[in-house]
Formats: sequence, structure tokens, C-alpha cells
Amino acid sequence: MISSLRLIILAFTFSLCSCSGSKSTVTDTPTVTPIKFEINLLDRSKDTYKVTVTPPTLSEENAIYQFASTAPGTYQVMDIGRYVKSFKALDKNGNELETTPISTNQFQLTHPSKIAKIEYEISETWDTPVSENNIYLMCGTSIEDDHTLINGQAVFGYFKNKQSSPITIKLDYPESWTVGTPLTKNSDSLYFAEDYDKVVDSPILLGNLTKASMNVQGTNVDIFTYSKTGLITSDQVLESMENMLLSASGFLNGLPVKNYTFLFHFEDKTNGAWEHSYSSEYIYREDTWDNLEQQILEVAAHEFFHVVTPLNIHSEIVDQFNFITPVPSRHLWLYEGTTEWASHMMLFRSGLKSTNDYFETLSKKIMIDSKYYDKKVSLEELSLTSYTKKGNRQYGNIYMRGALVAGLIDIKLLELSHGERGYIDVINDLAKEYGPDTPFDDATFFETFVQKTYPEIQTIIDDYIINANPLPIQSYYKLIGVDYNPSKNKFSLMATPTAEQLILRTKWMAPISL
Repeated sequence: MISSLRLIILAFTFSLCSCSGSKSTVTDTPTVTPIKFEINLLDRSKDTYKVTVTPPTLSEENAIYQFASTAPGTYQVMDIGRYVKSFKALDKNGNELETTPISTNQFQLTHPSKIAKIEYEISETWDTPVSENNIYLMCGTSIEDDHTLINGQAVFGYFKNKQSSPITIKLDYPESWTVGTPLTKNSDSLYFAEDYDKVVDSPILLGNLTKASMNVQGTNVDIFTYSKTGLITSDQVLESMENMLLSASGFLNGLPVKNYTFLFHFEDKTNGAWEHSYSSEYIYREDTWDNLEQQILEVAAHEFFHVVTPLNIHSEIVDQFNFITPVPSRHLWLYEGTTEWASHMMLFRSGLKSTNDYFETLSKKIMIDSKYYDKKVSLEELSLTSYTKKGNRQYGNIYMRGALVAGLIDIKLLELSHGERGYIDVINDLAKEYGPDTPFDDATFFETFVQKTYPEIQTIIDDYIINANPLPIQSYYKLIGVDYNPSKNKFSLMATPTAEQLILRTKWMAPISL
């Protein structure tokens, strides 16, 4: 499990993964025959998911059934094949065909063309002990009497060369349960995904849930909540989230998605949250909403901002995700560091976070960066080693130093543009240029980013992303009329800033109308 120290750091980081409740949108059935999954949640014995897979006709090029080694946005080795308890392939007459496990995550199918269906049981990750690489709760699975959490990579697999095949999902569950998921249904009332990646990108929470919905300037937002004793309801969450969502719309000049789903799980443990393209899920210990509200609000602001990056700004490594072998991207400074900076800046500029609170957030990040992480590990090295044990120990710093560096980029852009263009303006422009379907090149994006901004930004990239030089917090914040006292680790507004400092500070903290 995650150490108690790391939980404290992550908690700060993210305060800074056929029934009512399912979406009514109907998706047209594709012309390509989909792979059909059925999950029996009426039988929840042994804490396993009972899965039946009905494929279209297979050939020798599909002779491996693959479980995920990792998943986008987790930056950890998962090896989901460890949780498979039984696996068998059957022909059309129900006769078992030979299958052979050839690696932790792969089953060899001896006669793929004869396979009519595959049946397997796979254990939940929450309550299944493993010797290493424990899966974060928000990225895993849980089965209980009154609910279940499904993250796609921890239940579903795919046939070799069919990662891009469409998928339908039939869920068998108690009539009283509600389903929360960003997935939509097709004309056969089955949940539909364009491909395996979409399944992994679309968590499912179902059980005794409450639901609340709102429309934010054209974006439909659904909130589903499981609360162990009913202490927290979706209506409470929605009331608190409304202004954050409105501020996000103002900060981004409109939200870049038409639908978004929040999944909240309040039970016995806290482990943070996991973002997806059109949803996010949250695992927190149940408490009164008053005690959780501010923390959840800041977490949700971070996760929601991922609708910009990596959804609309990402490299080919994210776009063509490798579920077999983890492949790191060098741009976690953008995906997570920039997102963390943006979430707090958004709350600050909308008035949901006071100036003093924002300065306190900066001070905490500086303290955690200096006290708990290796000062010699750069943000690029952290990114490229994120799947290793060494990199995993440093990973949390992407939310500390990563966010601080994003703040420096913002200030430098304001200085170079004489207050006309800050970091969020650049991010919005990049999101319009790339979008969900056009990745950038992972190897050359630093050069691209400089070309889209100013040559001087290369120095920030070289010194504070590629290398791990001390951050010039004091000199940069002085540019916008903010004093920083390193010995006390305190920020304050200058009482008498110069005219130039005042211009930049006005732009830096320009309010967002809700």
C-alpha cells in the first residue's frame, strides 16, 4: 500500500483514475462486428468478476488475449493478469479449447478460429493482496454487497490486433442499483465503446448511488455518489461544485466537452482521484460533507482540468497507448504539473480561493518539494522513470515542482507579452490547434512549445524541466509585484508595486466572472 507519508503528500496534491442513472444517449451500432462482454454482477461471490467474452471470428493473428500491464494516467505497473483466477476458451458446442498463459498478462489461444466465447474470473484489486505494485484504489476494482467499482483495464482485456475493435458491454446487476458511467448505450441497450482504449477511459460505478445533474453553459454534468451510510449525497456535491464548474468555463473560454461524469466513492479509505477524458473518480473516507468539501473541490478542479490536457493536448504516446509495455512520456510537466497549477489558479481568479490561501498553497508546494523529494531529479527524468521504483518514489513532485514551474512559465509569458498573454492563453490556443484527435510529437514538443511562445521560454525548459536547477521563485514573483521571503517561505503582495509590476499583476490575478 502507499506509505502514510505519501498519502499525506498525495492528499495535499489532489486538494490541490438498464437502470436509473445510466445515460439515455443512444449510440449507433457500428458496421464492424463488436466484441461482446457480459459481466455477471448478480453473482459477487469470491470477490471476482465473472466475465464472458463473445468475439467475432478470430484468426491466427488474434491468438493472444491480453490483459493490461498499465493504464493511461496511472504511471504505475499494474500487471492485471495477476488477478485472473480462471480462464477458458469454448467452441460453439461448449467444448473447452486449449489456452496457455505465456506471460503475466497474456494467454495464448491455440485454436482462435474455433473460439465461440471466453469465460474468465478476475479478482477485485482492492481486497486482493499482491507482493508488489499495489494498484491505487481509484485505479482499481471493488465488489461489495451494495455496490461495485469497475475500472476498465482491471476487468476487460482484448485480443491481439483488436485493441481498436468496437466493444459492447452487458452488465447483469440487481434491479435496485443505479449505474454511473460516461459510456453511452447503443440501440440494443448495451453500453458501447469505440475501442478498448475507450473502455479503459470510462469507469463504471454502480450500486446504491445518488445522482444529480446540471448544465454548465452547454456541457451536461452528471454526479454519481456512493456513500456507505448515506452521509453524502450527489445534491450536496453538486451544490458545491457549481461555481467551480462555472469558473472552469470562464477560465477556459468555454468547456471543451459536451458531457462529463463525476463518480464519488465515500467509504473507509482515502486514496485520491483519477482523471479520464470525460469523467473522473474519487475515493475518500466517508465524513460529513462540511469536512470534505474544500479538499474535494480542489481535487475536482484538478481532475476536471484534464479535459484540456491530456484530452486536447497530448503526444502520440498517450494517443496510441501501449497496454502491453509501459512507455513513458517526457511531458508530465504539461499533463500533471500544468493541470495542478491551472486548477489552483482557476479557483484563485474566480474568487473561490483567497489570495492568502493561494499563497499558502504555493508555500506548501515549495516546502514539500524541498523536504520530501530529491532535488537532483528533474521533471523530465521524473517523467521518463515514472514506471520504475525510483521514479515512482519521486512521482508526487510533479504536483509540487511541476506546478511551481508552470507558475514561472505563466509569469515569464506575461512579462514577455507585456501583460497581454499568460500561460492559460497559450494552453487554450494549443487545445484549439491539436484537439482530441491530433497528437503532438513527444520527442519534439519542447521545440514546438517554444515556437508557439517566445525563445526565452527555452531557458525555463532547459533549467527547470530538463534539468533540476533551483527555482527562481523570488525574482520571478517580484516581476508581478509579489514579495517572496525564502527564509520564512511566505508570499505577500507588494504595497507599492511599480507601474510595470502592477500591469503584470493585474493580468496575473484578473478575476473570472461566474
